[in-house]
Amino acid sequence: MNAIITVVGSDKVGIIAKVSTYLSEHKINILDITQTILSGNFVMMMMVELKNADIAIDELRTQMEKTATEMGVDINIMSEKVFSAMHRV
Repeated sequence: MNAIITVVGSDKVGIIAKVSTYLSEHKINILDITQTILSGNFVMMMMVELKNADIAIDELRTQMEKTATEMGVDINIMSEKVFSAMHRV
């Protein structure tokens, strides 16, 4: 299963490093990533592969919520299928 992770918040050093390190520690592969700064706000979207992950998506959400709080950003995670269905034209 693949998932989409979005990170939005004030730009600061270490956001990409912290999120990607956590994913790596749990065998979650980053398939695609894009990030930009919009009016001083950091915006990142990642597609990740969960097939070899050693944690379930619900646990990933819980842990990313803690990380988001520590960094002062918003992190959302949803199944690629749900994301695609929501954004179908």
